[in-house]
Amino acid sequence: MSEIPAKATESEDPSGGARAEVVGFADVPSADAMSVGDAMWQSSPPGSIYDYIKVASFSIGPDGLVDQWSLRAEQLFGIPTEQAVGMDPIEAFVDPALREHGQRKMAEILDGREWTGVVPFRVPETETGDPGKEGLAEVYVMPTRTEEGERAAVCIVVDVRILRRIETDLAASQSIFGQSPFGFLLIDPDLRVRRANQQIANTFGGTPDDHRGRGVHDYLQSPEAERVTATLRRVLETGNSITDMHVTGFVPGSEERRHWSINLYRVHSGSGRPIGIAWLGTDVTARRAAAREAASARRNLALLNEAGARIGNSLDLETTARELLDVVVPGFCDLATVDLYQGLLAGDETPPGRSDGSAELRRVAFASAVSDAPFAGGGAPVTVGAVHHYPFNSPCADALRTARPQYVPAEEGGPVQSTLAVPMVAHDTVVGLVQFARTKGSEPFGDRDRDLAVELAARAAVCIDNARLYRREHERALILQRSLLPPGDPEASGLDIACRYLPGNAATEVGGDWFDVIELPGHRTALVVGDVMGRGLRAAVAMGELRTAVRTLALLDLEPAEVLSALDEIARGLGTPGGVQQATRAARRPREADLSEVYLATCIYAVYDSVTRRCTFANAGHLPPVLVEPGEAALMLDVPPGMPLGVGGEPFEEVEVELPEGALLALYTDGLVESRDHPLDEGLQAFVGALTDPNRPADDGRPVHAAALNAETHRDLEDVCDHVLSTLDTHHGEDDIALLMARVQGLPEDSVGDWTLPREPRSVGRAREYARARLQSWDLEPLIDTTELLVSELVTNALRYGEGEIRLRLLLDRTLVCEVWDAGLVQPRRRRARDTDEGGRGLQLVGLLSAAWGSRRTPRGKTVWFELPLPDGETGMVDPAEALLSLF
Repeated sequence: MSEIPAKATESEDPSGGARAEVVGFADVPSADAMSVGDAMWQSSPPGSIYDYIKVASFSIGPDGLVDQWSLRAEQLFGIPTEQAVGMDPIEAFVDPALREHGQRKMAEILDGREWTGVVPFRVPETETGDPGKEGLAEVYVMPTRTEEGERAAVCIVVDVRILRRIETDLAASQSIFGQSPFGFLLIDPDLRVRRANQQIANTFGGTPDDHRGRGVHDYLQSPEAERVTATLRRVLETGNSITDMHVTGFVPGSEERRHWSINLYRVHSGSGRPIGIAWLGTDVTARRAAAREAASARRNLALLNEAGARIGNSLDLETTARELLDVVVPGFCDLATVDLYQGLLAGDETPPGRSDGSAELRRVAFASAVSDAPFAGGGAPVTVGAVHHYPFNSPCADALRTARPQYVPAEEGGPVQSTLAVPMVAHDTVVGLVQFARTKGSEPFGDRDRDLAVELAARAAVCIDNARLYRREHERALILQRSLLPPGDPEASGLDIACRYLPGNAATEVGGDWFDVIELPGHRTALVVGDVMGRGLRAAVAMGELRTAVRTLALLDLEPAEVLSALDEIARGLGTPGGVQQATRAARRPREADLSEVYLATCIYAVYDSVTRRCTFANAGHLPPVLVEPGEAALMLDVPPGMPLGVGGEPFEEVEVELPEGALLALYTDGLVESRDHPLDEGLQAFVGALTDPNRPADDGRPVHAAALNAETHRDLEDVCDHVLSTLDTHHGEDDIALLMARVQGLPEDSVGDWTLPREPRSVGRAREYARARLQSWDLEPLIDTTELLVSELVTNALRYGEGEIRLRLLLDRTLVCEVWDAGLVQPRRRRARDTDEGGRGLQLVGLLSAAWGSRRTPRGKTVWFELPLPDGETGMVDPAEALLSLF
């Protein structure tokens, strides 16, 4: 049993005493000191238990009282030295119930016995009255002797709570390190593995002890190992932790690339000195794969959303194909082409569909993200617009034949490594083929890419099929509309006619614009321009019905206002199954839901008389006509607009205007003067300016006087129409354009014969004389006999059945027209005479010998007329004698 002097000298400097104590036991260099409270704790050599536990000491004199009290005891128990020296440790620290047992132990110790045990203690109350703390201490008592030879003791005290805590921490550390599902490495300052857990051994093979001393390069390949080594050094130097650092590598026996998420932090000893780095790794290979799948799914969904927003905005086949390629290149592939069946582009009623796959196709679109990269597919390259076909045994033909996507083998040495041939299927019909290709360096197509390609092709196919159907309907409506317009160049008496019709572009449905030139009796002409509101076949059909109604009403020789009133009734009946009467009844029930279609249209109707050069206008909500008089500026005629056709309830007004010789009259629709970029007022001003002087732009600021439109100009009316269309913005394609222009060329005075006859029988002979004389002056001797016969018949009827004075008028233009006027209101009616009847054959004779005949009401009675063609040497004239005999 060693003896320690009970009263050892001690320096007032705690650190100096500690250094003397350390030197006294071992010749080891001291470490840095750490101050805790008023005590100075000295670091022991690395790995010492004293880095983690705190040991205190005090000595007991022969009287059983404390005679020495160390600084560590002062910190442990919280009692200063001056208070502790002279205290009875049993009375001061031991519970009263245990003091008797403690006194016996103290006596045994002072008798020279060593003792070790765990003693509960309680610190006495402080001078301020604060209750003392309770604790549990492990005490080691060693008997000693004083200089006088008296028995004493030295006590070594350790706080049991700290020991228990260390034991618990050690157990927890062992369980975490050994049972953790994560890979755990403890790396020393030399960046060598000091310790590894079982998970590391399971991943990289061997036992945990086999990994001691390994470095980063034993687990990872360059350059990943260099990156991780640099990170470890940075953590060791700075103490900054690294969270979720992604590391890529391989494990023994596997070619699969693995991914780990690494957390690094610096580890310290109990004294705070860095002793290494903790490495906590998690295998995130599956999570990364799932993340890639999720990212791919999000990318594909975004691509589909973009396709839905960008594909199909146009109803043009080629544009829709280009929109598909704009979406997929380069987001989905590096090269792409679209081939459509040639029959589909040519407008065939039924596309080829699922044929043998060798039908002719036209390449309508090509896109590449690689400069000058040809598209692989075998054979010579196919340019955009070229017609070609795929061999029967090729993957592309197989895709067209089976309506299923096919992988196209890559050509050796070519830039393309993966190609998908996807048929474009819409409503179970194959309309074409799209090929997606990825060049070398890109990821080859997988099953998910194939499904996405099929979806993209299907969406584009539906849009292309819709464009095909729209194009078919557009062409049908256009054919219908053109068939309802006047064929060729219209001709009219006393007018030079030029007309233009421009349909909307392929992206715009056919409108309901129309124009018409109708010849009326008496060398008069009806000019009509209208516009049905709406588009497509519905508007074209309504336009055809209204145009037919206008021609029918015009042949009744009604006044323009009466024609529009009747046309308004017809328009109101178009959208009602029961016709006009049903529409009128529905209008009387405003509270009842009207499910019928509403047909509205604007129309301007003008009747021009070539003899008087007067024109009567009636307008139903249409744009005003424009008149250009010789030597004057163009102006818009003030014609009351009226309500559109189909509204009903409002009368229409007429305006009569005398047109000078050589004047130009223009009727048009709103498509000529209005577009999205040009409002109506600007368009009307530009139109008037273009008509004012077709030799210069309408907006150059010069005076609006021009003789270019005079009858003396060398330019004809067709040139004026072309100039107007080229000057105005007529290429927008937003609406149909109808333009009808007429130059006034009235009948000369010597082409008109006009006489007034009294109501007497001699007027019949005079009428024949007037007719013979005028026909001789016109060099129409072949028509004299027929004309005399028919004139006498009409004048005789006027004397018998008419009223008032009789007027005879002969008009010579492209045909010969004879008119007999009287004040009677009763219209002549043709009837078939019986063999025994003496009369009743006059009108039959007129019908046999004339090209046409009829009657019309006038403001002062009626007019009966007939028309004879002029002799041209080829058409034979009807013999009046034979015509008379044919009546019997």
